[in-house]
Amino acid sequence: MPLTDDTLFNGRLVCRQHRDGYRFSLDAVLLAHFCRPASRDNVLDLGTGCGVISLVLCYRHPDIQVTGLELQPALAELALNNAQANKLEDRFAVQQGDLRTIKQHLRAESYELVLSNPPYHKVGCGRISQEDECALARHELTADPDSVIAAAAYAVKNRGTMTCIYPAERLATVLAAMMKKRLVPKRIQPVYSYPEDDRARLVMIEAMKNGGEGLRLLPPLYIYQYPDGPYSAEVAAMYAG
Repeated sequence: MPLTDDTLFNGRLVCRQHRDGYRFSLDAVLLAHFCRPASRDNVLDLGTGCGVISLVLCYRHPDIQVTGLELQPALAELALNNAQANKLEDRFAVQQGDLRTIKQHLRAESYELVLSNPPYHKVGCGRISQEDECALARHELTADPDSVIAAAAYAVKNRGTMTCIYPAERLATVLAAMMKKRLVPKRIQPVYSYPEDDRARLVMIEAMKNGGEGLRLLPPLYIYQYPDGPYSAEVAAMYAG
């Protein structure tokens, strides 16, 4: 499949993507900056895709180790190629496998931070190909919230953290699934299109395994300065690095 070479941080990070397959979006950049890995953390990226979030985390936090778990072999290979292209293969490893059978691929409670930018379009009445790269990456065919959160709960250490991004309208579903797996929400940030938008579009969540009470609702993050306008200063700074 033909590739494109895309860059972040004014060309300091290269991310190769399939030209006609699934391509990363702003969600990945937002989540990569929402995560707060500590020094020397082992990090797991569930559904790493082409590896963009892992690449950004390795770039921004030079002393962490990241493992990306990816179901689709072609995307897993692409993520590995991206690690090599950015000379990060010693800190970004890729494991091809299904998060629904994570016990076959990774050891329990091995990571201080587990993150996921999962597919979050509900499967509708129409037919969706199980072989289509975009369909698997965008629709909850193989990674519904319960499956993603169960995988994260298995992999994260006690008192470790899980972060994810979902449409704001799915917040209640995601929080309920987290609490069932003893992942207690600690930070939530709503994401709006622009300051005058009447509703949040996305929500980013950080939860702690076996955490206690104490939830911080962060100020809204605005993607654009105004409708059809340029990125907000905060988002523009994320892309600039």
